[in-house]
Amino acid sequence: MRLFYWVALIFFGITQAQATTPVQQHTMKNGLNIMLMEAHHVPMVAMKLIMPAGSRFDAQDKGGSAALLAAMLTDHTVKHDYLAWAGKLDDASILLGAGTDKDSLSISLTVLKEAMDEGIDAFSEALLQPGWDKQRFKLKQQNTISGLTKAQEEAGTFSAIAEGELLFPSHPYGHPTSGTLDSVKNITLRDLKTLYAQQVKPVGATLAMSGDITMDEAVKLVQRYLGNWHGAPKKVLADIEKPTPSDKKERHHVMDKHQMLIEWVRLGPSRHDDDYITMMVLNHMLGGGGFGSQLMEEIRERRGLTYGVYSYFQPYETHGAYIIRLQTRSDQAEEAEVVLKQVLADMTSGKITQDMLDKSKTNLMGGFAQRMDSNRERVGLLAMMGFYHRPLNYLENWTKSVESVTLADVLQGAKKYLQPDDWKQIWVGPEQER
Repeated sequence: MRLFYWVALIFFGITQAQATTPVQQHTMKNGLNIMLMEAHHVPMVAMKLIMPAGSRFDAQDKGGSAALLAAMLTDHTVKHDYLAWAGKLDDASILLGAGTDKDSLSISLTVLKEAMDEGIDAFSEALLQPGWDKQRFKLKQQNTISGLTKAQEEAGTFSAIAEGELLFPSHPYGHPTSGTLDSVKNITLRDLKTLYAQQVKPVGATLAMSGDITMDEAVKLVQRYLGNWHGAPKKVLADIEKPTPSDKKERHHVMDKHQMLIEWVRLGPSRHDDDYITMMVLNHMLGGGGFGSQLMEEIRERRGLTYGVYSYFQPYETHGAYIIRLQTRSDQAEEAEVVLKQVLADMTSGKITQDMLDKSKTNLMGGFAQRMDSNRERVGLLAMMGFYHRPLNYLENWTKSVESVTLADVLQGAKKYLQPDDWKQIWVGPEQER
């Protein structure tokens, strides 16, 4: 209970951490990159280890392997079965989790400072001593299959598959991170062991930390518990080509529903593009800013065609998807798309005002300040910085970078990314003539 009390304090902003706290970096002898932001106002430490072992490293026709590996690593170890492991974590109020995206597999830890040794001991045990219990693997696999079977009722399941087909044919970003029904059934325990042996290495990995700990303390703990972890991954993060989208412009998956899910998709910027910050600001105006965005204003507020519409892009080592999504009654779908296309055309043609830009920047900067109040959010940002090789002053200069975006910048970004004819269309819902 003590841990949850302190987590509540952080999340509700009772304590504050300044975004200007310097980011420290240290490279261990085994190649592991440590990123630290000290925050001594709450006696807690959060950690996130991020490695190039995400779904793009899944074997052919075995999508979902990385996600299953993440689930197995935090379920049990060679020393503790899943019941004993759960009890060990609970006794010391240790929060341990794992996750994956296209590029990365991550393991996260949150622990009270007084239990730091126990926490990182458990963390290292999960990372370095996987149990590979066959029954637990079968259960995890079956649970995934059950979840994917249930997801066949959801329109988003089929739009995600269509995104891959249209934007990433024959590309490692092309399959859903969780896999598909067919691909998950193909996965064996040996596949997880192979992925682990090839990609879960300290070289190219970043361990982000934030909380009541100094760099000297962090280095000593990491050396004690992870100093014997060695090696480099078989494939490094940069081993990927820019995707080449399909020539096909649309997909329609028919489902017996009254609502139509509409997605317009194209490639967006990568983490390394010079216009990445500009596109964050522009997308906030387009559909990422909620009720202040142009899509929400035109499609929902003025015409009542949907409860919600939003846009976002997925920046990875190379270009991920840029997505506009809305749901509407099937008889309103065509009208909604006409308005969507007009919003894109208007912004592309220069109908972006200084007032729109100023509001977008103010909103983004305010949201960033709130994110910096949480240890968990900070380690997520630090992990991203280390993993994608952002400069140490990236967080310190983030607000300045957003503030420096000009009207000319977003107008240029709109011409590059918002041309209506450059988007592909996905519809999931009742059959209609088009």
